Amino acid sequence: MSACVMLVVALVAAMNLALPKLSASSLHPTSAQLLWIVDSYVLVFAGLLIPAGALGDRRGPKGALLAGLAVFATGCLLAALAPNVAVLIAARALSGAGAALVMPATLSISVRSAPPERRAHAVAVWTGATGAAGMLGNLGGGLVLQYLPWQGLFWASAPAALLLLALTARLTPRTASAPAGPADPVGTALLVLGSLALLTALIEGPGHGWGSPLVLTCFALAALLLGAFVGHGLRAARPLVDPRLFRARPLRAGVLGVTAIFFGLFALFFVNAQYLQYAKGYSPAVAGLAIGPIAVGMLVFSRLSPRFVHRFGPRPMVALGLACLTVGLGLLSLVDGRTPYLPYAAILLLMAVGMGLSMPPLSMTVLSSLPADRAGLGSGLNGAAREFGSALGVAAMGTVMASHTGGFTAGMAAGFRVATAVLALLGTITVLWLRPAKSPDTDPADAQSQNPATPKTQTTPPAKLPS
Repeated sequence: MSACVMLVVALVAAMNLALPKLSASSLHPTSAQLLWIVDSYVLVFAGLLIPAGALGDRRGPKGALLAGLAVFATGCLLAALAPNVAVLIAARALSGAGAALVMPATLSISVRSAPPERRAHAVAVWTGATGAAGMLGNLGGGLVLQYLPWQGLFWASAPAALLLLALTARLTPRTASAPAGPADPVGTALLVLGSLALLTALIEGPGHGWGSPLVLTCFALAALLLGAFVGHGLRAARPLVDPRLFRARPLRAGVLGVTAIFFGLFALFFVNAQYLQYAKGYSPAVAGLAIGPIAVGMLVFSRLSPRFVHRFGPRPMVALGLACLTVGLGLLSLVDGRTPYLPYAAILLLMAVGMGLSMPPLSMTVLSSLPADRAGLGSGLNGAAREFGSALGVAAMGTVMASHTGGFTAGMAAGFRVATAVLALLGTITVLWLRPAKSPDTDPADAQSQNPATPKTQTTPPAKLPS
């Protein structure tokens, strides 16, 4: 499951490294077309995560995962063979649809397959894999593009997806589906279209300007469609996502916390490759390797996180993790072209420690706030929070840098200062929402926050996690 999710997430980072070769290729894409070659994957991936997770609940997560890997591989093959830009953009969108099926299914299978006392550990391993995926995309993509044309990225991804499909079919157990889960085609359409409109506005805002007709129209459409989705969810007998679920503070805290973490991480990723290549003069492969502290820290501390959560509770770990991320972003605002690599790597490691400590308990909080048979929906909510946070981080950093006239490193510093302030605000709200309920009898939903590793449907005391 970790390998599957690493593959689909890694392609997001790797694609950015292919843009120089794509620009010089026989396709001759314009700057706007280059943006859509990258963003079509992200838009469809993020927009379909929640419906894809709910589909996995209804039909079984293993079937959703197998279908997702097949669709992802098909999209990669079509992208490698694309004769023009339009086909390439469509192929990237198809791969994004496959990725949307893969991500929630992998987390759902990991949680469902683990015994109750090991579920927090399963979530931690999966979380570490998603963090390492950025490293894999940067390093693997850099090595492939160092020696092969841009098509090599897709020729490498397609066989990897097919191999994982065969391993999944052979090794992964089938878990019970939830045929009673809601289909809700109206709610699904409203959510998907509203999410796509909002993501388009966030992605296009820095380049086109926040007051441009395209961006304003997308924001208006997003408000209309998502508002209609909420209204439909309140009225429908069996909605895709019942908005009343968000009355529970743990669920709100988990979703907001995941959004905040990826806001900060992608504010970094937006400028990291440019900083290392332009300001430091690194090659693409070395630049990919230089972000290694993020992957190493995530892998180590995400595995340690369940042990710390068992000893100290989820709220202190989330607070400490978000504080590390916030301090790391603040320190990055002091970096310039003369900064040695070792201090820069130390800051990346600090941010990785923050992610590793806070992501597993936040993800577990989201999953445990829903019934056990809706693990796919919980995984989809968790993934959607990641992708929207990522888009917000890129939008914020891109906007600040575009409006700054003092050069690249000065604009980068200004962007990191803004990102630090936003992350501090979101992190504070998250920690406040995670505070234990005064009395479980007065608010059962809030009482769940005292032990987010316990499934909502559990009626017996939870087994203690191994220390």
